[in-house]
Amino acid sequence: MKAWFEGSNEIECSLERVKEDIKDLGEHYARMISFIPNTSQVELADQGDDWITIKTKEWAIKRTNIVKRVEKESVLIEFDEEFQAGKSIKIGVHLLDEFTATRTGVRHRLIINVDKAPGLFGFFYRKFASSDVGKDLLDSYKSYLESI
Repeated sequence: MKAWFEGSNEIECSLERVKEDIKDLGEHYARMISFIPNTSQVELADQGDDWITIKTKEWAIKRTNIVKRVEKESVLIEFDEEFQAGKSIKIGVHLLDEFTATRTGVRHRLIINVDKAPGLFGFFYRKFASSDVGKDLLDSYKSYLESI
């Protein structure tokens, strides 16, 4: 199956910085999400061993089934996400973040697959939003990791 979005970028930080920051995934994601454009009042609402809930003024997400694999030269984080904006907009996706050490920093690869996007909004989301959503996530990771 073809990914809804697949992209990568270079981040000027060490893989060790990534490994250290993801020790608490809830705080990591709350801080990273605060770098997404047009997102305000980011709050880590709740978290467990393999899930987190983050709320912002604009939307809420629940990430579940989080699997984290930390190797010597790479970090892989995979999870399911339910995104909710208002009462009627719900999107279900599966995300994979892969961070690999390079000579100059870290290569971040992001793959997103949409599992659920019902209704007319879901149709337009699946059809037209992949580039913006994927680019915003890549850019927010880069900005966040380069700022710490």
